[in-house]
Amino acid sequence: MMETFCDSCSQHLKNFMELIQRASENLLQKIKYFFASIQHCCCLKRNKPESKRFYKPVLQQHEKEAAQQFLQHVEESKVIDTECLEALRTLAASENPSLQQSAALYYLHISEQLKNELPEEYLEPYYDLLRSNDLEVQRKASLSLVNLLVEGNVNKETVVQVGLLEPILELLHSGDATVQCNSCACVATLATSVLNRNAIASEGAIKSLLGLAKSYDPRVQQNAAGAILNLTRSENTQHLLCKEGALPVLILQLQSPDSEVQYYSCSALTNIASNPQHHPSMLQIGDGILFNMLQGLMSSTVVKVCCQACYCLRNLFLNADIQDDIVAMNYLPQLHELLKFSNKLVNEAALSVLSILTENHSNTSSGRQSRRDIGDQEIAWKAAIVSENILKILGKLLLIYRTNPRVSNYVGNIIQKLATSKTQQDIIDSRCVVVLLQVFGLLTIHDESLLYVTACIAQLTNNEIIRTHVIQESDANIAAHLLMLSSQSGNIDLSFQAAYIISQLGQDEMFTLLLRPHIREIVGYVLRFLKHQEIRFQHLGLLTIRNLRKDSHFAAVFSERQLIEQLNNVSQQTTEIQDLLQAVLYQKVEN
Repeated sequence: MMETFCDSCSQHLKNFMELIQRASENLLQKIKYFFASIQHCCCLKRNKPESKRFYKPVLQQHEKEAAQQFLQHVEESKVIDTECLEALRTLAASENPSLQQSAALYYLHISEQLKNELPEEYLEPYYDLLRSNDLEVQRKASLSLVNLLVEGNVNKETVVQVGLLEPILELLHSGDATVQCNSCACVATLATSVLNRNAIASEGAIKSLLGLAKSYDPRVQQNAAGAILNLTRSENTQHLLCKEGALPVLILQLQSPDSEVQYYSCSALTNIASNPQHHPSMLQIGDGILFNMLQGLMSSTVVKVCCQACYCLRNLFLNADIQDDIVAMNYLPQLHELLKFSNKLVNEAALSVLSILTENHSNTSSGRQSRRDIGDQEIAWKAAIVSENILKILGKLLLIYRTNPRVSNYVGNIIQKLATSKTQQDIIDSRCVVVLLQVFGLLTIHDESLLYVTACIAQLTNNEIIRTHVIQESDANIAAHLLMLSSQSGNIDLSFQAAYIISQLGQDEMFTLLLRPHIREIVGYVLRFLKHQEIRFQHLGLLTIRNLRKDSHFAAVFSERQLIEQLNNVSQQTTEIQDLLQAVLYQKVEN
């Protein structure tokens, strides 16, 4: 037929036929995609035999009896009664939506009234209710199960063991936002159990949750993000989440206008970032956009979002290979503002980041940078922190939160790590030393913070200029407090740190004068240290004798027979250890 057309018309006709063929293929693909998309929806799933699908459900006699029994039970206002369990089973398994709704409504009533744990057998009817074809039944049944799980009226592991996980996960594919919201909440609560996380992940729930995390419904988005967060609490499910593409989704959700979604997503990233293996994948997305987003969230007016951004950065900063990125971003001004913010949670979060920035990373690098480069960066960071006037804020925080062990630990670690030969005078000028001594005098033996403050002072005394300043600021009360702590046998770490301070400050004649009234106490703890099994205590005992015997009063008491005998014992032990060590080394050389 084409022979009757000219070449031009023949070409047009050929093009038209090809167009029709491509359109047909495209239409066929769209039809296939349509059926593939809806086949998983629970509204199309039928659990009843094929023969019953096209008939209107007829109320059977046993269903009538069950309904009557159930109605009587409700009228008698009994919340839990084993006699109605069979009635509930019958109503839940019925094809009549009204009867199923009655059972679902009853469970909703139970979930709001129950004060004790629901008997395990009462979970059985849930299987039929959750897989019901009636939307209202799904809504009520899933909501009641959420209530029971949240209130702790049912055991989370038991819910999975009795087989309810499958119908719960099926509801994630529902086209109804309320059902999706409730099923996500169920998964989120179930995932708080370590045993349930692997079961949830192995059932293929991760992809569904990641899809719902991008839902346009804020309720669904929140609960899906919450479920993902709880799944990140186990290392195994962290790997599965990353494998299924969770990182781009979570990073994208940091931009959500919903602060709850931001918080859940940031918390999930914080958990994932606790494993350095995931850092490369996290930072490759969007050419390291995660850093920018976290820096933005640090300025959030929502406290928990701001704090979580700090904790995520802290975990990322543990990786020494990204020090260049940290320097480039310059987080110090923001951290300074957060430290000045009048909120304990925000202060703690900012301190956790600052504490990591002052750590020594020379032993944690994977090789991208040399130790010298990392060392230069650390010196630059410390100089930048000092120049930012953060030291003054640290002193104020320590004084305000002196009984808070977390704050005391962070502040103590930061100050002692900032102390270098170049920063000693800055630390003195910031009055951090004065505050440390003030807090030291205010704390009691029962305050956990006392150990961190004492340890910080002990480390600072290794710096000559700071040690001199500590001596100048000390008085008889400080000396007496140190002596009391050194004699504590119930807290050996605190005793050690206090005794170390005495040994260091005792090198100065001015401080030795403060110690003279306590000579017998010092001899007592030194003798105890020399008898101690730990080498560090024996070493500190010897160091104390060496530093204090420059004073004639101490030299006299250190020459007493009991102490000399113990020194001879230590010498004998040391000789034996040296002989044994030489024998081992000689044997090693021969081999």
